[in-house]
Amino acid sequence: MFPISSERPQDAAQLETLLDLTFGPDRSAKTVYRLREGVAPIKALSFAVRDSEAKLLGSIRYWPISIGSAAAPAVLLGPVAVHPDYQGQGIGRALIRHSLYAATRQGHKLCVLVGDKPYYEPFGFVNAPAYGLELPGWVDPERFQVMELAPGALQGVSGMIGKPPGSRTRRKAA
Repeated sequence: MFPISSERPQDAAQLETLLDLTFGPDRSAKTVYRLREGVAPIKALSFAVRDSEAKLLGSIRYWPISIGSAAAPAVLLGPVAVHPDYQGQGIGRALIRHSLYAATRQGHKLCVLVGDKPYYEPFGFVNAPAYGLELPGWVDPERFQVMELAPGALQGVSGMIGKPPGSRTRRKAA
């Protein structure tokens, strides 16, 4: 297995290529990208897997978000990407386990994502709409999931997922 380490600034170009390979160049049209626009990923929860030549084989990132009118803090998992030549070797699952453990240690209490239910369910993710959570755009409700990183963290939390308080949306020039 390849070791997991922190993402580095010099990974940026390889990361964009990896994300395009994994999700396609139209990936930024998805609802969760609206929550990421103008917001930096959480550096302490951005991890990578590289081979011996420093080629990026896998990556995971988290983003700060808030939930509902009370602006309950949470993290958005994703994207998690593994180079197509290395998929099925456990890299993605290792990145998820490693990063969820780190998120818990860092005191994060809730994690949401949009992804395949059968893949994420074994980690403890459950259907988010069943808890009254909403996203600001369409997603398949079966793919919208949440996980408590601290017991009882979902109690009294519901509503629309948004950017964290104080974040500004950068608009692209026309």
